[in-house]
Amino acid sequence: MSDSTHFGYENVPVDEKAKRVRGVFDSVAGKYDLMNDLMSAGLHRLWKRFAVNATGLREGARVLDLAGGTGDLARLFADRVGPGGEVVLTDINHAMLAVGRDRMIDAGRPLPAVQCDAEKLPFPAGHFDGVSIAFGLRNVTRKEVALAEMRRVLKPGGVAAVLEFSKVWEPLRPAYDWYSFNVLPRLGRLVTRDDASYRYLAESIRMHPDQAALKSMMEQAGFDRVEVHNLAAGVVALHLGYAC
Repeated sequence: MSDSTHFGYENVPVDEKAKRVRGVFDSVAGKYDLMNDLMSAGLHRLWKRFAVNATGLREGARVLDLAGGTGDLARLFADRVGPGGEVVLTDINHAMLAVGRDRMIDAGRPLPAVQCDAEKLPFPAGHFDGVSIAFGLRNVTRKEVALAEMRRVLKPGGVAAVLEFSKVWEPLRPAYDWYSFNVLPRLGRLVTRDDASYRYLAESIRMHPDQAALKSMMEQAGFDRVEVHNLAAGVVALHLGYAC
């Protein structure tokens, strides 16, 4: 196994990536949702709603939301599974998790919030009906390990949802690249006073596996019937995988 990995376009020691990613999200936690709205013109909220609905989870289901950050997906899942269900909000980053936990409390929907690493989930096997990770997998050091952990904690018949930036439709790539490497860092500097974190965002998207590669990774992790749904011409893709 290689002892180095990527942090954007930079190669770093494996044990350093998590620290570098933590620094990014410590920096942007307070303005994270505002920046998401600005960067996507609010579309990220539609993408997340689509992902939650696509899981087909029903009232009473038990859901684990990984890298849940400020709680957008967790709130949608809580509405879907109802008072008889359970949603556990997790993130490796304390600053992001604190924002999500506080927002759920302010909304009168307190959820269990657990700070944990997606590669080492502190939950028993076969415990959840659904597991999700939205815009977080590309920040994980060992993606294949996190996917295997997602599979491990799912009940037979459960579903995993991976919502992530992906490979855009080729004719749109020049415009998308220009926006990513010029507009995003400037927005980051204006809103969060941190352009470097949003330059990392643009770079990390390019280093993330494309639709076909991620589908293959999920299959290798033990998921069955992996589906791929392209959103916004492939800017974002939803992968759904099922546990037999």
